[in-house]
Amino acid sequence: MEKKKLITILLIAGVYLLTSAASYTFFANAKGGGTLTEAPDAKRQKNEFGQIVFDEGPKTESCPLNGTMYSKAQKGWWEKHRPLGVMIENHEEARPQSGLSFADVIYEAVAEGGITRFLAVYYCQDAGIVGPIRSARTYFLDFISEYGANPLYAHVGGANTPGPANALGQIEDYGWGGYNDLNQFSIGYPTFRRDESRMGREVATEHTMYSTTSKLWDVGRKRKLTSKDEDGQEWNEEFVAYSFKDDAALAKRGSAKSMYMEFWEGYKAFSVDWTYNKENNIYLRKNGGVAHNDKNTGKQITAKNVVVLYMDESAANDGYEGNAHRLYGTKGTGEAVLFQDGQEIEAIWKKSGREARLVVTANGKEVKFNKGLIWFEILPTGSPLEVN
Repeated sequence: MEKKKLITILLIAGVYLLTSAASYTFFANAKGGGTLTEAPDAKRQKNEFGQIVFDEGPKTESCPLNGTMYSKAQKGWWEKHRPLGVMIENHEEARPQSGLSFADVIYEAVAEGGITRFLAVYYCQDAGIVGPIRSARTYFLDFISEYGANPLYAHVGGANTPGPANALGQIEDYGWGGYNDLNQFSIGYPTFRRDESRMGREVATEHTMYSTTSKLWDVGRKRKLTSKDEDGQEWNEEFVAYSFKDDAALAKRGSAKSMYMEFWEGYKAFSVDWTYNKENNIYLRKNGGVAHNDKNTGKQITAKNVVVLYMDESAANDGYEGNAHRLYGTKGTGEAVLFQDGQEIEAIWKKSGREARLVVTANGKEVKFNKGLIWFEILPTGSPLEVN
């Protein structure tokens, strides 16, 4: 009897050691930010922050989200998944964020207390590490809903007080829960993981949640949400793409050199400057008066198009502490200003419903964006905008 007990104990110990070793190997490999399912490809590799990068080749393929030209190999890669929206915070302790430079489109608006938050939409580029990731807000749901059928949406919890700002309740109402909704509370490690040392300084725990775009797309694959859903429907069957154009010739570029905005008056830590570089035809971003860099690259964030959308802002009055939850009038129409090619262009935005594409028009015609990152700044109606 004692001998059998000893054998049983030894077997259990052996299984434990084997599974521990396997788990260690799995998590160690996952920690680097790599995809968990994709096989290696000779035309692509990963860099130091887990981003899939492609061998240089003729750039003949247009990204449907922002018009940027890429190789056929890269198009073959992006056509195997669907758009992914990630909630990335902008608290001072969250800076510099990881992966913003590689989004195709970004929306920025106040989350609460004058602190802005980003919805970064990824499709044509892998960003590697992204974060810090924070909670869902109802108006960002309206924006990500534009990206075809069941876009992936990654966040850490969300506003859930009953009322008009109840983002988590709305996610369930839309039929996204446990499907295209990628809530850290229900997915956990290793897709999401805390990295207390990433900033190189001590920050509060809520500013330490990261993932990678590859791991998030992997969750979509496991849920049978690739470019198609389980019924064979392509995500983009009803997606409305913007129109794009080439950069203006150097001689035709304007002299609107910079713009400055405050989302809430006096909250200068979250103010934004965009400075125009005429030679490269890009806008360089400052946040709180200093260059806004991407942690992954160490380089300043730039955009090809900056669009200011004026929307009515109000408190949700949902009983949440300090009445902090915000609402924005994302549907309907309002004033806008487009910055591209060094030009300041007065415009109008329109959005007829949650899933309808937000359209920007100028002089009665839909605008064409320059090929590259489109950054939407959502300002409360009446907010000042300084242009030099």
